[in-house]
Amino acid sequence: MATLFYYTMDYQPLVKLLRLFRSWHKYIGVTVALFVLVLATTGVLLGWKKNVEVLQPVTLNGSSENVSEWKSFEEISNAALHAIDSAGMPDNRIDRMDVRFDKGMVKVLFKNGYWEVQVDLKSARVLSVAQRHADWIEHIHDGSLISDGFKLAYTNMLGIGLFTLALSGLWLWYGPKVIRKSKDQ
Repeated sequence: MATLFYYTMDYQPLVKLLRLFRSWHKYIGVTVALFVLVLATTGVLLGWKKNVEVLQPVTLNGSSENVSEWKSFEEISNAALHAIDSAGMPDNRIDRMDVRFDKGMVKVLFKNGYWEVQVDLKSARVLSVAQRHADWIEHIHDGSLISDGFKLAYTNMLGIGLFTLALSGLWLWYGPKVIRKSKDQ
């Protein structure tokens, strides 16, 4: 009785579903391919940012981890502003300060040009002035380089697209096996 079922089974609905998934898979794949390539490339670069000095400057050590010996943030910001002016970036404003307690230094990050100035917290001496290329790569990676609205659309499109590609890809791999197995029995 069971073998009679398999011989009389209509495979056309499964075959049509497989063709539909193949079509979806192809069009969604073509639509998100460029974005996936950008995402993958920038993701690899971001994964290497701590290991490649060109992407992100090496974090240097200050002279003291003792907070009571540190200069004020006003002195630190003045030193950083003077250093960035000397580097040819006048009128650049401070975006934030990233204090590294264990290193006795602070990274002063600027709003324009992805610049960073590392300053010794004890002496307010400038340790390093460099661009943070990993920051603009991150903005490309998450889509925020264009706008916050684009970032939201970009991440949703990629997430939904990759989810759909994964499901349709699984069916494109598993569907023919189901049909073949049913035919063999």
